[in-house]
Amino acid sequence: MEEEIEKKEGEKAGGDHSHGSDGVESDGGDHGHTVNFLSPGHLFEHIQDTDYFDLPTGTWSKKDPHHHNRLTIGQPYSDGETVLVEGSGSLTPMKLHLTKFMVLEVIILIVLIGVFGWFSRKIKGGKPAKGRFANLLEVFILFIRDEVARPNIGKSAGDKFLPFLLTIFFFILGCNLMGLLPFMGSPTAAWAVTSVLAVITFGVVCTVGIRKFGLVGFALAQVPRMDLPFGLNYIIKPMLLVIELFGLVLKHFVLSVRLLANMLAGHIMLAVFLAFVAESAGSYMQYLIIPAACGGYVVIMFLELFVAFLQAFIFTFLAALFIGSASHQH
Repeated sequence: MEEEIEKKEGEKAGGDHSHGSDGVESDGGDHGHTVNFLSPGHLFEHIQDTDYFDLPTGTWSKKDPHHHNRLTIGQPYSDGETVLVEGSGSLTPMKLHLTKFMVLEVIILIVLIGVFGWFSRKIKGGKPAKGRFANLLEVFILFIRDEVARPNIGKSAGDKFLPFLLTIFFFILGCNLMGLLPFMGSPTAAWAVTSVLAVITFGVVCTVGIRKFGLVGFALAQVPRMDLPFGLNYIIKPMLLVIELFGLVLKHFVLSVRLLANMLAGHIMLAVFLAFVAESAGSYMQYLIIPAACGGYVVIMFLELFVAFLQAFIFTFLAALFIGSASHQH
């Protein structure tokens, strides 16, 4: 009797970790764990940075058989083990972990270098751009120059910063458009990416101001000119200096959060509509829910296409505005 009880308990324990034929974990009976496609964890899983690419259902990687719809990114550097160093204690080597967004950013970089290398050869020596694609690039370049750089920075200085602004615009645009491709992702939906872009812009802004006014002069230039009584001048202006310097940092922080929030919200909406399709599959309401969800997905997709261009423009416009403000005293 005891042997039979132990055998049944062993079968039950073994069944808790068994897998069905579809690769979904089973709880030991005929009922597998169901996936809640509308759960926050499942929705964010498809828009966050990972070390794999989601592939269409039905494909699988031999390197990762447990996740048959994922292509794992190979890591060139293995994680080093912690070693003991005499006189210094333990030492852990720095880890270099490649992710999906890193790969996409490198792809965008290569595409931009190839496209603008080709475009520069087309207009070499002052030749006019010929061809539909070359004319399209020229439209974007002239728009950034005439509507963004020159009005905010000045004609002469604006042309000097045009390469920086064009790089920012097309890189952000490429990252945004990557998120619209199936099984890819948008690097600008990660704060690690948008914050670095904001830090680079902040560095350019500070460099422009310091080169023109000096370090102390640039800090004092943030305080607006005001006619104040003699005694009150020494109280109000130091307070304004602290507020303006804090505001200078805060503006660039908001610059990164604005881009992140807009791209993240759009991708979550797309994931929600796809989750509705997956949740309703097989139910009696699927013939009503699936067409409505697919229609909403198409509408949001076109809206995201517009937002991809809009957010690239807004980031570039504000970067030019901050550079122009740093080169002029308030």
